[in-house]
Parts: sequence; C-alpha cells; structure tokens
Amino acid sequence: MRLVMKFGGTSVGSAAAIRQVASIVGDSARENQVVLVVSAMNAPDLRTTDTLIKAAQAAAAGDGDAIAQVAPRLLDLHMGVAAELTTPAERESLEPQLREMLDYISNLARSIAVLGELTPRALDLISGQGERCNARLIAAALRSAGIAAEAIDATDLIVTDEKYGDASPLLDETRARCQSRLLPLLEQGVVPVVTGFIGATKAGVTTTLGRGGSDYSCAILGAVLDADEVFFWKEVDGVMTANPKIVAEARTLPALSYTEMAELSYYGANVLHPRTVFPLVKRSIPIRIKNTFNPAHPGSRIAADAVPGTAKAVTAISNVSLITVGGPGMLGLTGVAARIFTAVARAGANSLLISQASSEQSVCLVVPRQDAAAAVAELRRELAPEVTDHDVEHVDVQESVVVVAVVGSGMRGTPGIAGRVFGALGAAGINVVAIAQGSTENNISLVVAAEEGDAAVQVVHRAFAL
Repeated sequence: MRLVMKFGGTSVGSAAAIRQVASIVGDSARENQVVLVVSAMNAPDLRTTDTLIKAAQAAAAGDGDAIAQVAPRLLDLHMGVAAELTTPAERESLEPQLREMLDYISNLARSIAVLGELTPRALDLISGQGERCNARLIAAALRSAGIAAEAIDATDLIVTDEKYGDASPLLDETRARCQSRLLPLLEQGVVPVVTGFIGATKAGVTTTLGRGGSDYSCAILGAVLDADEVFFWKEVDGVMTANPKIVAEARTLPALSYTEMAELSYYGANVLHPRTVFPLVKRSIPIRIKNTFNPAHPGSRIAADAVPGTAKAVTAISNVSLITVGGPGMLGLTGVAARIFTAVARAGANSLLISQASSEQSVCLVVPRQDAAAAVAELRRELAPEVTDHDVEHVDVQESVVVVAVVGSGMRGTPGIAGRVFGALGAAGINVVAIAQGSTENNISLVVAAEEGDAAVQVVHRAFAL
C-alpha cells in the first residue's frame, strides 16, 4: 500500500515525540510505501513558526537583528534534539544546513528593516523555514534509526498560484512533479520527508498554503500520488462524539463520512477542515486520524461511504452572536433577504447559521461575536429607509449565545430525530432561541444562551446515548 502520513507540530515537537514518529514510520515502512509530511517544531517554550513570524514583523518595525537574535535558540532547539536522536555523522551534516537557512533569513530580515516593509512574499519565505529545518532533522533521525529517508522541500513538489499567504495548488503540475520526484524513491524503499505548509510558484518563489497548510500539503500529496490511505497523526485518539472537556463519557468515533466530517468541522469540533482535505475527498481516498502518542488505538476512519447510525456527534461553537432583523412590513418585501446577507457580507462577517419563519416577518443569523457590531451597523445603514417607514422595526443583537449542532448522515429520513433533540432540551429546561436544518438532514443546529451551551451538549449527547 501507498500511505501518506502527516505529523503536526506537537507530534514533532521534542526528541521523545520524534522518536515516536520514527517508530510509527518504521513499522509502516516495512510493508508499505510511506511519504512523510512534517510541520515545524512546536516545543513547549518555543513555537517555531510563531517565533519566526513575530521576528519578521519586528524587522519590519525596524529591528534588523530580530531573526538573528532568535536564530541561536532555533538552532539549539533542533540540534539539541539531534543530539538525542542522530549519529555524530548525521549531526555533522545537519548543523551547517540549519545554520545556512537561518543565516539566510537573518540577512533577509535586515533587508526588511531597511525597507520598513514586510511583503506577503517575504513573510512566506521566512515563515516556512521551520518546516525546512524540521524535515532535515527528522530525516536524519530516521536514517539514524536504520530507516532510509530523504528530506525534500515541497517547493520542489507543490506548484501553486501567486497568492502569497494563502496559495492554492496547481494540481496537474504538482502531480507531474511529485510522481517524477517521489515515486522512484518509494520504489527504492526510501521514505521522503516532505515539508508541510509551503509550496512554490511556477517561477520557484516560495509560497505558503494558509490555514491548515500542513494538512493541506498532506492531502495534496495523497491525491497526486494516488495514495491508498492518508493518515493525520495528532494528539487525540480520533474524532470524538463530543468535546470530552464538556461530556465526560464522550468516545472516539471509529468511522464517519466526509459529509459528517465537514459538518463537525464547521461547528468547531477538532476535525480536519474540509478545504484542507478537499483533494482527498474529490478522489475518495480514505483518511485516518490517529494519536501519535497512542498509536495502538485504531483512531477514526473518514471515507465517502455512509456509516450506520443516526446522530453521530454533538458539538458547539461559542463566541458567536445572534442578529435578528424583523418587522411586519417585511412580509412580501421583495429582495430584503438578499439585502440583509449582502450587508452582512459587506461588513466582512461570515453567517454561520440562518433562519427565517414562513411568515417572512423576521430573519435571524449567527455571526462571530467580533464581527457582530460591524454587521449590525451595516444592516442599519442598508435598511434605514425600511426602518423609517416602519417596515423593519428592529435590528437586534444577542451577544451571548452558543450554536449546538447534532450531526449524523443517518438522521436523514429518520422520523423523530428532531423530537428527541427538542424533547430532551425541553425536559432539561433549556430554551431554544433559533433553529436551522438543511435539506440534507445531516445537521440540526440550534441556538441557546451561552450559559446553557455546555448543558445543551450534555443533554443531547445523553439523549442519543452517544
């Protein structure tokens, strides 16, 4: 089998963690072709990427030595781990490589300080250095453990557009490069250790893939290499039926569908973001989420096929606000909904939930709390004529609410699901402020007061014996 595995920052953040990675990779590589995708190191006292970004910003503010000042700490972090995991020969080869990369971005920072400007292109070049350092360290650790490995920069593999900071892959070009560069190594039994998060334009200029960039890198490689399965190794046993900090009896879901993954991700669960794994979903390549520090646990498998069961999980998203627009004159007022949503979009707010009664006299929507004031102000400007004419009587905001989502593809067409949800909440004395359900019936979302959010999650979880 051909497997692509991604290990996040904490999973590669210490000597003990990388030793565990080497054990997992070694076990898998004995019977499979394995491609490894790695993040930058997230040590408890030194988060590499955050440190580099802050130093780059300090350089733009005039501190030309900002990166030069943190470079020794970054070098010590990586070489300290190397001292525990690699042979003397590997360390002798590794240290000058790391010094060269850190010296390069230190010099770049001095140029940024002179210019007084940090461009997105320069920030991409600096912020991706942590992955480059760590890929070389981990490849050296694997070789020292007797596993054939080679560090490869994704700038040689993943071709992207020129949207610095949030680049998108050009998959045809990426497929050609990956197959040409990686397949011969896999056939020789070598584990490619590829940098996550970064890519490069056709001209070879470094880019980064934005939010969830290392997960995205892994998905891209899995798709273009036609992997049999893609593993995301994290610090949890898999996808849970609820947040275990809220629901003590929450358990790991052994299997769920892509659709369920997307719904849970959207509502705040610790699940892969749909955008980052879209290349795998598009090609129906199964995904596994497993725990680096508990590899014996089977984890969660995510695939295209539906999994038996009705409701699978209940999750919640907090720090949101409920905006209500209402008035008797809205009945039959053509285009008012479009104007509402356009105004909210103009304010830069994302509508997380939308609900409208058939009477057409009110529309409510949930937005992130930090965007609520701007959205309300924009709505009042947009609807000022209707407010003057009393067609719209109010644009109100309720600041402290939580959206609770009950997710499961098996809920579709199953009578009584909504009744169980609202019956359980009613019995517990929890008031539902707003309700939304899409026609797919994969998700029932409801809004409750913030102080009742945890209780609502617990009540629904028990109602379905999740």
